[in-house]
Amino acid sequence: MARIREAQGDLDGALDLLDQAERLYDANFSPNVRPIATRKARVWVVQGRLGEALGWAREQGLSVKDELSYLREFDHITLARVLLARYQSDRADGSISGVVGLLERLLKVAEEGGRKGSVIEILVLQAIADHAQGDLPAALLPLQHALALAEPEGYVRMFLDEGSNMMQLLREVSAREIMPGYSDKLLAAFEAEKRKSEDKPDLPEPHRDGGTLIDPLSQREIKILQLIAQGLSNREIGERLFLALNTVKGHNRKIFDKLQVQSRTEAIARARELGLL
Repeated sequence: MARIREAQGDLDGALDLLDQAERLYDANFSPNVRPIATRKARVWVVQGRLGEALGWAREQGLSVKDELSYLREFDHITLARVLLARYQSDRADGSISGVVGLLERLLKVAEEGGRKGSVIEILVLQAIADHAQGDLPAALLPLQHALALAEPEGYVRMFLDEGSNMMQLLREVSAREIMPGYSDKLLAAFEAEKRKSEDKPDLPEPHRDGGTLIDPLSQREIKILQLIAQGLSNREIGERLFLALNTVKGHNRKIFDKLQVQSRTEAIARARELGLL
């Protein structure tokens, strides 16, 4: 469900569900090859919350020089994503060489293990890393390999999740008529997602005299605020949105902090001043 929410653009909703899953997870059930904490780090990367994502990497003791194994492959691919995002946000950051080396080693191990899904994801990240360094010809090589492996399996979401960077690369692939049928299908999927995003109703604009927020409310926080204004209790809000009670309370604290208020009544009044209700 969290993956579906993320694909729909509801990143706060995805994190809410991952928080619930983390509380329920039975660590003794089976090898934890895709830890929930790592899934959360991936959402943070998409949100641009690199400080928290880097904090996750430190807590896990991850390094580009680690010995690689299947049990931590998902963690190390995620580490590559985090460091690549840091490089893209700060080109002065020198971590890109470490990312490139880590991806090369990950690719070798995944290919030897016959893990096609991991191989495709690693190749996609190699293409993005090369493109980030301004080397388009180098970027197209791993991307073409990834497309060749992905087409028979019908992969789409793996490419869409990479956002505008991947769309640019696919346009270059299409212009060179590399796997035209598949690349055009993926570009069409990107365009469909873009249209869906443009069709979403915009949040109300603040009144001119109401001021603006330094830290805007997220879509999830706006929804909870609307339910507060309808008079629903925290428990009722949790039942309506399928959230744990503590998660709703956490959202309330964030809403109050952003609106600089102390109570529900003040929050509703302030939100109306801002044109949020």
